[in-house]
Amino acid sequence: MAGVFHGGGLAAAMAAYGGGIGDWLDLSTGINPEMAELPEISARAWNRLPDADLERSVREAAWDWYVGSGDAHGCGVPPSVLPDISPSRGEIRRGRPLATDLTSQSASTIDVRETALRRISPLEGEMPGRAEGGKQRYANLPLPVPGTQSLIQLLPRRVSPDRPVAILSPTYGEYAHCFRRVGFVVDNIPDLDALRPDHGTLIVVNPNNPTGRIFSRDDLMGLAGRMRGQGGHLHVDEAFGDSSRGASIAAHASETDGVTVSRSFGKFFGLAGLRLGFVFAVPEALDAIAADLGPWPVSGPALAIADHLLRRDNSAFAARIAARAAALERVLGDAGLEIIGGTDLFKLVRHAEAASLYEHLARSHILVRKFDYAGDWLRIGLAPDEDGDRRLADAIASSGY
Repeated sequence: MAGVFHGGGLAAAMAAYGGGIGDWLDLSTGINPEMAELPEISARAWNRLPDADLERSVREAAWDWYVGSGDAHGCGVPPSVLPDISPSRGEIRRGRPLATDLTSQSASTIDVRETALRRISPLEGEMPGRAEGGKQRYANLPLPVPGTQSLIQLLPRRVSPDRPVAILSPTYGEYAHCFRRVGFVVDNIPDLDALRPDHGTLIVVNPNNPTGRIFSRDDLMGLAGRMRGQGGHLHVDEAFGDSSRGASIAAHASETDGVTVSRSFGKFFGLAGLRLGFVFAVPEALDAIAADLGPWPVSGPALAIADHLLRRDNSAFAARIAARAAALERVLGDAGLEIIGGTDLFKLVRHAEAASLYEHLARSHILVRKFDYAGDWLRIGLAPDEDGDRRLADAIASSGY
C-alpha cells in the first residue's frame, strides 16, 4: 500500500527543482516557523532514563495548557455531562493483535458548520463524570506520546475491528491509511449526513486540516452522544487546536469512555522535530495506549522542554503567530487568491491554475502543499518574517496566474 503524501518534502523538492536547503522557503507545512526558545536542559535529562516525577510534571502542565486556567487538576473545567460507555456499548478495549471559528477572518472561507450536525441533540439530563470534587486524578492526566502519529497508528487496536470506520473528509490522510493497512473498512464521509448506525468509529479533525472546518464543543459533545447511542467510538484530533481552545473536548475525553482526543505539541511551538504529542482519554484507555508504546516512549529532553514551555506565559508567542497569519492573509488577498479555509498556521486557497502556480513557486524555491484529490487547492503555511511575505508576494505576482 502506497504511503501518504505530506508537506515538508524539501529533499524531493530540491531533487526536482534544484537549490540547497538554505535557498528554499518552505510553506508546505502547518508548523509555526518560529521555534520557541529552548530552556537549558539538565545533564540528568540526557544521561538518565525519563523518571516518573518529570512525566507527572509534564502531564500536569499539559492539562493546564490544553484544558484551561486553574491548577493542574482541572478545577476550572466542569465534569463531562457524558455518561460512561459500558464495554458492550463501545468502551475502548485493552488491545488486540493488529489484523471558535478559525476561518472567520476571510469572507470566502468554507462554511464551518455541517448542516447535519445541527440535528444532533445533546444527551438529555446531566450525569456525573469521573472528576471527584473538582479534582482530576493523576490517572486522567494526558499521556505524552512520541508524536500524535504514534497514536494514529495505535488507534486500530483500540476500537472494534468488525465495524467500518467513518472519517470526516477531506482531512489528514494518515487516519485512512493506518486503518486500511490493517484490514478495516474505511468510509471517507463528506459530511455527517453520511454517518451510519453501523459505523463503529468516527474520526473528526477539529480544526480540520486542510479546510479549517471547526465544530464547537457543544457540537462535538452531541456527536459523542450520537456515537455512544450506536455503541461506537469518537476520536477528535485537535492538532491545530491551540488557537481554538473553546472548541476542545479534551477534558471530557479524560472522563468519558468511548472518546479520545489527541493534541500536537510541535505545531504551535515550532518544534515538530521533537516528536511529542498528548492523548486525553479515560485511565483504562491511557493504560492500554501506554502498554502498546512500551517504556520510556518520550525522551527525557523532550519532556523537559515541554515542561518548561507549557508552564510559561505564551501569550506574546501566540500573538506573533496571529500576526504572521494576518500577514499571510494580506499577501494572498492582495494577490487575488481565494482563501477558502485555514487556521492560524496555514491558509487554504482555491485557484483554477493551482497546479501551474505550484510549479512556478517551486521553480522560485518556494514550497507549498498541493493535493491529489483537489487539483485546484493549495495549502500555504506561514512565512517566518516580512522578508518571506515579500518573497511569496513577488513570486505569485510574477507567475501571471
